[in-house]
Amino acid sequence: MLRRAKSIMIFSVALWGFVGALHNVIDWDGTLAAVGAATSMITIPDGSQSWQATSNTFVIWFGALLILGAKLTTGGMCTLGSIRMWKAQSANSTAYNAAKQIALTGCAVAIIMLFGGFIIIAESWFELWRSESMLAPVLGSAFRYGGMISLIAIFVALKD
Repeated sequence: MLRRAKSIMIFSVALWGFVGALHNVIDWDGTLAAVGAATSMITIPDGSQSWQATSNTFVIWFGALLILGAKLTTGGMCTLGSIRMWKAQSANSTAYNAAKQIALTGCAVAIIMLFGGFIIIAESWFELWRSESMLAPVLGSAFRYGGMISLIAIFVALKD
C-alpha cells in the first residue's frame, strides 16, 4: 500500500509540472510579463534604476523557457517514474528502489528550478523580496511548491 501511495505522490508532482506548463503556455504573454517584471525590477521602488535590472528580451525569454522546460521535464520524468514505480510495486526492494530514480530526478529538476530560478535569481539577484506585489504570490508559491516537492522526494527516496 505504501508503494502505491509513493507512486501517486510522484504522479501528483508530474501533474503539477504539466498543469503549470499548460498555464504558462496558455498565458505566454503573462509568463513573459512576470519574468520581465522580475528582471526589470519595476515592482520595486527605484528598482528599475538598479545596476542588475534588465529588460533584455533574450534574458526574459530565456528565463520563461527555462521555467517552461523545467516544468515539462519534471512532468515527463515524474510520469515515467510513477509508472515504473507502479509496475515495480510487487518487486524486491532493489528493483523498486531502482524504479524510483527517474521520479526522484524529476523532483530534483523542479526543486532546482524553484530554488535556483525563483529564490536565487529572482529573489536574491533581482531583489524580488523587496516587491510587495510579487513577494507572496511569486516567491511564496515557489517556496510552497519547492517545499512540498522536496518532502515528497524525501519520503519517496526512503529505502524499503
